[in-house]
Amino acid sequence: MEHIDDFYAPSETLTSELKVKRSLFIARLSPCESAEDFRVILSEVERLHKEANHSCWAYRLAPGADSQEISHCSDDGEPTGTAGRPILSSIKRGELFCAAVIVTRYFGGIKLGVRGLIEAYGEASKTAVNLSRRALKIRTKRLSVNLPYAAIKDTTHALNSCGLVGNPIWSYEAEVRAEAEVRASFANHAENALSELLNRKLIRSWEWVI
Repeated sequence: MEHIDDFYAPSETLTSELKVKRSLFIARLSPCESAEDFRVILSEVERLHKEANHSCWAYRLAPGADSQEISHCSDDGEPTGTAGRPILSSIKRGELFCAAVIVTRYFGGIKLGVRGLIEAYGEASKTAVNLSRRALKIRTKRLSVNLPYAAIKDTTHALNSCGLVGNPIWSYEAEVRAEAEVRASFANHAENALSELLNRKLIRSWEWVI
């Protein structure tokens, strides 16, 4: 990774299949931005595979402002630790965030045992992760600044020191409004820099945009 704010996410949905002792494992990897996104994805998979015995899963969301990840997994009725954890491990080994993997199993009549299940779910999910196309993402926060025309130079200098991503969007009316994306890890620095401009009465106001 180039920076603490940089991470990789899948850029498409794909499926792969694995057969182990007559059991069929269908792994689906999808981009997933939130828990709400995941619930929609899981509902779709369960609708498509109503006759399946299990739909085990894991998802991993984008790291938060504190760089801590959010992830969850489920064995969906398989023995504890034999499905969800191996799937989540595949996502982590693939260094993916904003990713969900659901592995649907059609039981083939032969029990695989704990070790066999761990290997099967792990291999099925690993294959999907390895096949995925991925895009580099950046954790950002958006801010808005209101300022007089005379403060454009000072504001531009402050924004450029705050981990700016892309170019600010400037609106020119009676006064000026700037919206900008800054790297999430620079949030405290941005607050200090803009608060200093505010204290010096160079800008009118600023705020984080949700």
